[in-house]
Amino acid sequence: MSFIRISTLHCEYRVNPLGLDTAQPRFTWQIETDINATLQAAYHLQVSTHESSFDPAYVVWDTDRIASDQSVLIVYEGPELQSRTRYFYRVKVWNQSGVESPWSETAYWEMGQLQASEWQAEWITPDSNQIDPDAEEAYYLRKTFAVRESVSKATIYATSHGVYELELNGSRVGDWEMTPGWTSYKHRLQVQSYDVTNALTVGTQHTIGAVLANGWYKGNLAWTHQRNIYGSVRALLLQIHIVYEDGTEEVILSDSSWRASLGPVRMSELYHGETYDAGLELTGWSLPSYTDTSWASVTVLNESKETLVMQENEPSRVTEQVQPIAVLETPLGETVLDFGQNMVGKVQLRVSLPAGSRIELLHAEVLDAQGNFYIGNLRSAKQQVIYVCSGRGEETYAPHFSFQGFRYVKVVGWPQDVAFDAAAFTGLVIHTDMTAKGSFECSNTLLNQLQRNIVWGQRGNFLDVPTDCPQRDERLGWTGDAQVFIRTAAFNYEVALFFSKWLRDLKADQREDGGVPFVIPHVLNEKDHSSAAWGDAAVICPWTLYQVYGDKRVLEEQYESMKGWINYIRQQGENEFLWQTGFHFGDWLGLDAKEGSYIGATPKDLIATCFYAYSTSLFVKTAEVLGHTADVAAYTALYERIVDAFTAEFVTPSGRLAGHTQTSHVLPLMFGLVQGSTKERLAATLAAYVKEQNYHLTTGFVGTPYLCHVLSENGYHDVAVKLVLQEDYPSWLYPIHQGATTIWEHWDGIKPDGTFWSDDMNSYNHYAYGSIGDWLYRKVAGLDSDDQQPGYKRVLFRPRPDSSLTYAKASLVTNYGEVRSEWQIEEDGAVNYTFQLPPNTSGDVLLRGTTLTAVTCHGQKVTGISALHGAQEVEGHVCIELGSGVYHFRVESTTTKSLSF
Repeated sequence: MSFIRISTLHCEYRVNPLGLDTAQPRFTWQIETDINATLQAAYHLQVSTHESSFDPAYVVWDTDRIASDQSVLIVYEGPELQSRTRYFYRVKVWNQSGVESPWSETAYWEMGQLQASEWQAEWITPDSNQIDPDAEEAYYLRKTFAVRESVSKATIYATSHGVYELELNGSRVGDWEMTPGWTSYKHRLQVQSYDVTNALTVGTQHTIGAVLANGWYKGNLAWTHQRNIYGSVRALLLQIHIVYEDGTEEVILSDSSWRASLGPVRMSELYHGETYDAGLELTGWSLPSYTDTSWASVTVLNESKETLVMQENEPSRVTEQVQPIAVLETPLGETVLDFGQNMVGKVQLRVSLPAGSRIELLHAEVLDAQGNFYIGNLRSAKQQVIYVCSGRGEETYAPHFSFQGFRYVKVVGWPQDVAFDAAAFTGLVIHTDMTAKGSFECSNTLLNQLQRNIVWGQRGNFLDVPTDCPQRDERLGWTGDAQVFIRTAAFNYEVALFFSKWLRDLKADQREDGGVPFVIPHVLNEKDHSSAAWGDAAVICPWTLYQVYGDKRVLEEQYESMKGWINYIRQQGENEFLWQTGFHFGDWLGLDAKEGSYIGATPKDLIATCFYAYSTSLFVKTAEVLGHTADVAAYTALYERIVDAFTAEFVTPSGRLAGHTQTSHVLPLMFGLVQGSTKERLAATLAAYVKEQNYHLTTGFVGTPYLCHVLSENGYHDVAVKLVLQEDYPSWLYPIHQGATTIWEHWDGIKPDGTFWSDDMNSYNHYAYGSIGDWLYRKVAGLDSDDQQPGYKRVLFRPRPDSSLTYAKASLVTNYGEVRSEWQIEEDGAVNYTFQLPPNTSGDVLLRGTTLTAVTCHGQKVTGISALHGAQEVEGHVCIELGSGVYHFRVESTTTKSLSF
């Protein structure tokens, strides 16, 4: 008996989210069925205010049956949603044959506080006459309150100037790290929601407590030791909304009745670590029984609430625990823990040591050539955690408001008369809690390690913002790094919310003239803005999110920002169709750079004009999607003039390019600026340049992400494969032979003799070059999407078994369900293919250079392509149209040469 049913309901990309503030939430569902080639023909969606009833008395929105194949990001179009209200929804669908599913299980979402006027709470901070506002110690704040009736629902809404943790009745509230996260605080500050219904009981006293540290708000940021960038006073804003069983409500507020103290967190900084004196612990400080008469009073601050927004991104959490794989004694006699993986987070300590024992933990990514602990590349970041024991039995501690980038941890101060215990230390991995979505695997173990390194690099640097590095005195949201990696990021994890939130900060920090700062949130100097390929994140990132998720809203939100960036470029210099002025990073860290320079040899004006054209072309596509016809016409004309100007300036009449570097050839080819014989000549020249380097690259941050794509797309896939499989410097696999477990900033961060590239800028966790993951997914495994039907509504399968591998496979959980592309070469030269498509999608398979003699589809051998629906042979390739389902093909080629086995 065939079936069709709904699974995996999402609202705004999340399962049962709390604290939304969007006026029109969007719903996504996946369909499960055993019927191949299933398409949704209609849906019926209901929204109710009652958890278990969809009677008309409770239903606030009922679509009835709507003929539509849309199952992703369906926009709520019911009555205005109310603050702090929980809504329940369910859906059913019909397929193209009229088969009806049952109603889905009920899911929900809850609105947050939607208006600034709804905040009754006040911003509070310790009285400055009693506690120094510039104290390094964290602030402890508390208030006791009573609950008078049985509680139906209780929700905490909280945020801070600084970073905070909450406790209620002696227990931690939630498991989020580094709240409220990092946004453009002067424009946007996130509020978190916590359901604490089960923690409140009638007839008893309760205590809410908060701990406040500097964080990004007023702590040390960037390499120039800036402080107080957003403000000089830490503060808390908090409301607890209690709804009683009788329907009445009560609100507990942050106000002048709270009390404040200093405590055991003596110092906590993002770069420098944390000092914690357990002997100063305020035992039971968040319990009602605690006496706070010696605590200081608090001051109410006149701070704005107009910038408040509800939590937009997934929170940062501890997502994994890692145990040390070895205890090392270095040549200098240091005791060093090796966790086996370069990661980001903190170390949890569990010890029973005498009172006053002072354990110091220092964090590093690598050891030097002699095997000693190396921290030179941290620059001024101390990454130092100090714990002073209380001596009261077993003690467990991990830093509260600091994170480190490390593989190795040096332990100082362990008592000589106590046996050292590696089990006392646990690495806690922290990053934005994105959902893992994709996987790639192949027959080459080094490529598999490369994929793991890419994933760990993303985990380490996606901690609320896309940082460039997680260890030294930087950790900033560099726009260039983000835009080159975003497509790879979206293969590995769900990043829709992560980048949507970051792009809102980009829009908020964008200059009035359209210029885009180098880093978002913007904390550098006013002059630090608008480099080509960096500022283009304003256009490339929204468009990529649309490609991957089919999300028009992100285009709508960022549309004026995208246009502003292009108009900024147009205003530069005398020629509005070339970009020949201003500061540019160029092909940053290109290996063809002059001695002593970080900038590659590719002409900066060539790079700038290429990106000018590319961003303009993406903006035209955006305008087409959103129906802005006037802009389509105006910016299409602009794009054509830019291409003409580029050709006149940089391409000779015979089709040669003014720039003689790999990157200078990559960009025009990748961005479609050349056609015909000129395109063919540039591609051949690029391939020749790579071969001249013995199949090595000379590209930097700008050229590297596109290099292999361009080679594969222009008939030089074999060159791309040889390039990627190189194992000596410079290559993606060389760092693996040097022990890398993440992606490096420099191809030779550690040289063959064990020495280092440099102390000044040498991160061993720097994800930009991990953009090669996009090529592995799309070109080797062959899993790609159709831009005409974005969000993987239509999937393009383009497997390349001519990749010097015996197998490759990739999978991706899209908004529709899992997509899979696999191939394996048998000993006789035949190729087994597996393709999977979820319901409500279609696929287009291209088997390159193949003459079919036999195909096995659904376990049955098919002779000739005519027996396959939608199959045809085009220019020696086989094209097959697929509906949803799992398909297994065995392709026997008439010649092994045609498949390059």
